[in-house]
Amino acid sequence: MGRFYDWLAAPGKKGPIADAAPTQIVARLPSGDSGNDKMAVAEITEVYSKDNGSVRNVTGYVDKQKDRRLDRWLDWVVWASGSEPVFLFIVAGLLTWALVGVKYGETDSWAVMISDIQAILSYLFDSLLVRQQLNGYDKMIRLTATLRSRSASHQRMVRTVQARGEGLARDDADTTIELEQRFQQTLAEAGLPQESWLGRVSTRASDIMGHLVTLCLYWVGILVWLGFGHYCGWSDRWQLYINSATSALMVLIFAFLANIRERHALFTNRWLNLLFEADSAVELRLRQLTGDDTPNEVVEVPAPKMSHLQRAIFYYADFVGTLTGVGILMAVIVVWVAIGPAMGFSSNWWLLIGTYAGLIGLNDGFVLRNLQHELARYEDDAFEEASLSDMAVMDEIAVADPASRAAGVSLSLSSRLSERMGAFFSHELVVMADVVLIIGLIIGASAMRWTVTGQLLCNVPPSLIETFIMLILITGHNLGEVRRRESIENMYRRRLKVLTYVDMVVERTSNKA
Repeated sequence: MGRFYDWLAAPGKKGPIADAAPTQIVARLPSGDSGNDKMAVAEITEVYSKDNGSVRNVTGYVDKQKDRRLDRWLDWVVWASGSEPVFLFIVAGLLTWALVGVKYGETDSWAVMISDIQAILSYLFDSLLVRQQLNGYDKMIRLTATLRSRSASHQRMVRTVQARGEGLARDDADTTIELEQRFQQTLAEAGLPQESWLGRVSTRASDIMGHLVTLCLYWVGILVWLGFGHYCGWSDRWQLYINSATSALMVLIFAFLANIRERHALFTNRWLNLLFEADSAVELRLRQLTGDDTPNEVVEVPAPKMSHLQRAIFYYADFVGTLTGVGILMAVIVVWVAIGPAMGFSSNWWLLIGTYAGLIGLNDGFVLRNLQHELARYEDDAFEEASLSDMAVMDEIAVADPASRAAGVSLSLSSRLSERMGAFFSHELVVMADVVLIIGLIIGASAMRWTVTGQLLCNVPPSLIETFIMLILITGHNLGEVRRRESIENMYRRRLKVLTYVDMVVERTSNKA
């Protein structure tokens, strides 16, 4: 019974994440008559190969693979959903639907078709985006643990260097100037990653779609539609107009968001590889200098604190992210198809699946925004701790933090307003208000006996709101991406500065010898 309870309570739990950086092994190969053997080391498992008296250290960034095959398969599906072929296929599908509308635009089936497709695709993409978000959180928290693990070793070894009197003179102006000049030269030669032209176009499109002006224009369009309500007699056809438009827009937003996330993740991995290469180089130089062979320690990032309500939201998010909800949707689709003949495949029947998936999708949209905001907040705290570990190393060698001179990210007024608006819509109480709204819509549709008008009540408002929430998701992604890139670049600059310092120490120590 205890195991069953633990299994039942596991979803939504954000436990501590621990990791250790791969220890850089210094090998001294026998040469000539020197008689020197390789340095005794521990943690050989952290080396890729050890053949013919040589070692190959893990230096770059290596993403942690999941143990379960199902998890790896689901992650592949998440990656595929954000790939260019899938995005282009969805865009082509939307264009095809629009062209078909030239001939069949006045029929209810054409309008309802995009609503059903949107509801089902949104339901699927909600699950994939939730899993994508959870994977990104685990990756970033583990990353900070790894960086702190190696920073602890750096700090220990630079203390050894200082204790031996081998460190650079702290008050020597010439040494400080030389260090800064060498660092700037190293930074210029580093070849920082740059996005491709397609990546820049995608990022620019993301900026436009998530801009405050775009959000305002969206609601202007809704007001224009409301203005035509009286002219159209507040009819079902009038409701289908906006339902079709927002459905098509939402499909595009879902596909675009999945694609831009994967594209930005690949670009971030290039930065992470540079960061880890520099980090490993600092460790290797220090181990060569000091003879230190103590393995890098395991660092644990504690579990974030959260309210019971937030825990419940995370529980639901994990439920969605494991695609259990998609399995339920498949079962509902089977039932929906089975009752088609009994309902004569009428417009009411066509709307039914869209109504179900639309209401669930509305809730998933608010949960996804809450998840994005809360996990980003936890990641920011973890990166702050990693930055403090970096600063401890910089303080030991008494060099200025290069990140303080780097051009910081200055948010515009629209970005600050967008950030506050996003924070409001991600609040746990707003998520609960969304649940109350869904219950109210169900009660209203039930009072109308689930007629076409009643089902449109459960289609149109959720579609309007969810589309807006998805635009806010793009805004949140853009702001979070800017902060994360700044943090990673600052960490990279610090490691290049420390590496330059260590290289100067090695040179001067060799000259003295």
